[in-house]
Amino acid sequence: MHAKEIRNGIKVLASVHWERRLFDALIPLPDGTSYNAYLVEGSEATALIDSTDPELRDELIGELDPGKPIDYVVSHHGEQDHSGVIPEILERYPGATVLCSSKARELLMTHLHLPEDRIRVVDDGESVSLGDKTLTFVYTPWVHWPETMVTYVPEAKVLFSCDFFGSHVATTDTYVVDRGRVYEAAKRYYAEIMMPFRRVIQNNLDKVDGLDIDLIAPSHGPIYDDPGFIVDAYRDWVAPSMKNEVVLPYVSMHGSTYRMAMHLVDALSRRGVTVHAFDLAVTDIGKLAIALVDAATLIVGTPTVHVGPHPAVYQAAHLANLLRPKLRHAAIIGSYGWNSRAVEQISSLIPNLNVTVLGTVLQKGMPTDDTFAELDRIADAVAEAHRAEALVA
Repeated sequence: MHAKEIRNGIKVLASVHWERRLFDALIPLPDGTSYNAYLVEGSEATALIDSTDPELRDELIGELDPGKPIDYVVSHHGEQDHSGVIPEILERYPGATVLCSSKARELLMTHLHLPEDRIRVVDDGESVSLGDKTLTFVYTPWVHWPETMVTYVPEAKVLFSCDFFGSHVATTDTYVVDRGRVYEAAKRYYAEIMMPFRRVIQNNLDKVDGLDIDLIAPSHGPIYDDPGFIVDAYRDWVAPSMKNEVVLPYVSMHGSTYRMAMHLVDALSRRGVTVHAFDLAVTDIGKLAIALVDAATLIVGTPTVHVGPHPAVYQAAHLANLLRPKLRHAAIIGSYGWNSRAVEQISSLIPNLNVTVLGTVLQKGMPTDDTFAELDRIADAVAEAHRAEALVA
């Protein structure tokens, strides 16, 4: 895409990856993505903020005027989708210096082989003058690597936030137009990438809250010309409060676990509990991650494969353990043919989840009336636990 001016002397150079459907060989991208670099031209110096994914290098390089010098390249984060083209930028602009956080220097040298003498470390709160514009750097560790930072231009009231507040959306819109679409994409982004660090993110939100911001310009997705929209959303997502919701990932091989899961969905719904059920044989794990952001309870449903949980359930439990959502309760249901240790093995997969187990139901063969009665007791326990905590849907 062509460069677009978002403020006087500040341009966004967005490389839109329309067809990309998987990130890090793990994260689904149903709406594609974009990699946003920004050119900040001051009266005395020019800075390029971040770069793009090497696969779309031509889109960025083609928008840079070889006749105009770049004095600084700001690297907010060392991953290749943001910094992967920096080595080529340094070759093309031999006078340019990379500005990064103290922890980023070693990562940039290791991952991109940047020469040490082309890197300058900036401190948290330090400013660099471009003449009539100033770059002020704010460390935001664990958003989502330890070296990440953001850049604020006070004269324009623009915050360049890199992955912070990002959304995987391929669009020609420079600014947020479809709020519903961007909200879901940003929540997916938070759930898949930021959620494990939500306590640190609370501190980072406080740091940027002290800035007078008119625009938040992330490195993925459209720019926020109403910063409160995304800041308020993040505050909601990282808050300790939960909702009267259950996430129920399950898989079924011969129908037994499916019948148990659907009975529990109905039983919980009758008790006023919202349920998000996911058939792991076909589900988008990003949707599962989104649901985990607000839920109070996780219920896992699995058949038994060689005395253990189904591999898809193993993956989902491992994912939940990595993401560390603010769950408070859990239960395990499932079925088996001749023997099972699925409950014990699933429990061992989620040590990071600080949950109270409200019940387990493991059925040999097809479920019976007694099985359904046990599931009703789990539904009672979940509804009572949610009422005791005054959770709302």
